[in-house]
Amino acid sequence: MSDNFPVLGNISAEKFLAEYWQKKPLLIRNALPNFESPLSPDELAGLSLEDEIESRIVIEEGETGPWEALHGPFNEETFSQLPEKKWSLLVQAVDLWLPEVKALLDHFTFLPPWRLDDVMVSYAPEGGGVGPHYDYYDVFLLQGLGQRRWQIGQACDQDSPQLKGTSLRILRDLDVSEDWVLNPGDMLYLPPQIAHSGVALNDCMTYSIGFRAPSATDMLDDLTTELLSQGHSVYYSDPALTLDMATENIDPAFIQQVKSLLSSVLEDEALLTDWFARYMTAPKYPTLVDESDEIRIAKVDGLQYENGEPKA
Repeated sequence: MSDNFPVLGNISAEKFLAEYWQKKPLLIRNALPNFESPLSPDELAGLSLEDEIESRIVIEEGETGPWEALHGPFNEETFSQLPEKKWSLLVQAVDLWLPEVKALLDHFTFLPPWRLDDVMVSYAPEGGGVGPHYDYYDVFLLQGLGQRRWQIGQACDQDSPQLKGTSLRILRDLDVSEDWVLNPGDMLYLPPQIAHSGVALNDCMTYSIGFRAPSATDMLDDLTTELLSQGHSVYYSDPALTLDMATENIDPAFIQQVKSLLSSVLEDEALLTDWFARYMTAPKYPTLVDESDEIRIAKVDGLQYENGEPKA
């Protein structure tokens, strides 16, 4: 595979993966020169009216308090009642519905396709944003219309102080280290857990190419479900018991026994490989596969997995 990907500017794919991916932000000017948004703000708003499309609106100064979140589907009345400034519309998985948006993914073939989550598209008038926050996933933020000011801050975790009085995870503080204004065709890469805040300087559209980052608890939950469906069971048994273990106290030997039991499942490489391939190719919206033509593919030892199932 060639390491020349124009979307990365003057940085090779090899250098990007070694020095930036999941490590530090990267601003790429003219990642897509002369880029024009494949859909308009009105067309994006139209998508948010559809029942099967996930969307939300974030209002900085909402009726219920700061950083109010509304969830779609919306209607025309919703938009007529929005303030003039300081709100954002976000529509998920636009790549599933518009081939022109899906085509953007062709620029990112230096990354495993099964890692992709979706292309979210956002619109905001002047002052619109979703507040300073961080994500647990990697994302490329491609400017599609207008200008957006991005401020990049500190590394965060679940203990980072957040604002109260809102359902959104808004950071209380942003320790700004970079301050950039993006124009159409410019792109910003952000690794997980880096604080950032994007504010529209005028009518603005941003294309967010995000990558899957499931939590350990989500993966363990899905793995357990898969094991149950296969009837795969390994049962607990005691370590070598002694009389001094016959108390209410749990001896460390019991914990080691549990670790050994669970490890025996996780060390089954064939089982884990099959589950992981199914898990990472499972469609984002399973009930809409036929309607959206969503196809997620991964290969393991010549066997192809498609939308969560192995194919002969």
